Amino acid sequence: MSTPHRVAVLALDGVIPFELGIPQRIFDRARGPAGERLYTVTTCAVAAPGPVRTSADYAIVVEHGPEVLDGADTVIVPASYELGPVYERGTLTGGLAAALARVRPGTRFVSICTGSFVLAAAGLLDGRPATTHWSSADAFQRLHPRVRVDPNVLFVDDGDVLTSAGVAAGIDLCLHIVRRDHGAAVANEVARHTVVPPFRDGGQAQYIERPLPQPRQATTAAARAWALTRLDEAITLRDMAERESMSVRTFTRRFREEVGVSLGQWLVLQRVERARQLLESTDLSVDRIAREAGFGTPQSMRQHLRATLGVGPTAYRRTFRARGGAA
Repeated sequence: MSTPHRVAVLALDGVIPFELGIPQRIFDRARGPAGERLYTVTTCAVAAPGPVRTSADYAIVVEHGPEVLDGADTVIVPASYELGPVYERGTLTGGLAAALARVRPGTRFVSICTGSFVLAAAGLLDGRPATTHWSSADAFQRLHPRVRVDPNVLFVDDGDVLTSAGVAAGIDLCLHIVRRDHGAAVANEVARHTVVPPFRDGGQAQYIERPLPQPRQATTAAARAWALTRLDEAITLRDMAERESMSVRTFTRRFREEVGVSLGQWLVLQRVERARQLLESTDLSVDRIAREAGFGTPQSMRQHLRATLGVGPTAYRRTFRARGGAA
């Protein structure tokens, strides 16, 4: 049995409790085919073990110091409201710099919300794409002009460094990491136990103008649920609008307000996810999967998978199975 992937979560003074708890909640649920743990999650302090202030009206007792970072495979930095010079001048404190210096080369770094300020101050984001909470994006860009900041997305995966927007986007990013490491089936099971959507693409809009409908106002939720059971069919705006008894114009506006992307973009994302699941969990031919996922032709599916995942269907299946994914 392989050794679980070691995740270290760095608890800074002023840490936001919700964000601090996300990695434990998501990664601790991930299990392999025999029920084995795929990750271990350890929370550590910058200095010695002991109380760490939070942004709430209580402190937490962290039982591990920065020595945990020595052997970590992934280091996660959640948001904090007390970043001091990290947020104000873009520089690390001496203690934080010393803690991060313990991390081995090749370790994966992840930030949740304004934890990205720590990664940027450490020089880990220079010349790379990244995101943070939309309300802090301008300050982030001013402090770190070499970072390619995108304030409009939920998260950015740049290989060994990943950044997310605020709060729930941290859940999306952690699920994305599980999916990337072990496939859609494992990530979907984690999402099911956590009672959250299994998949929101990183490119989805971070700030949705009207995320909650007004009382007694119709939504597009039923039409989306209907479409997910018919991804192998041609689905039009008119079909969707008729499901909700709306005009095409009203449905189009309300769909974007609720989901953050157009219907066409949303359908592509759902079909890519469906293709991924079939590539991982079945031996169906690429032609058959293209039809089942609603792409119609292998060429169309190949184009969309390469645009979204960076590889075609055959290479994705080969890579997933080579790294021991549970098919």
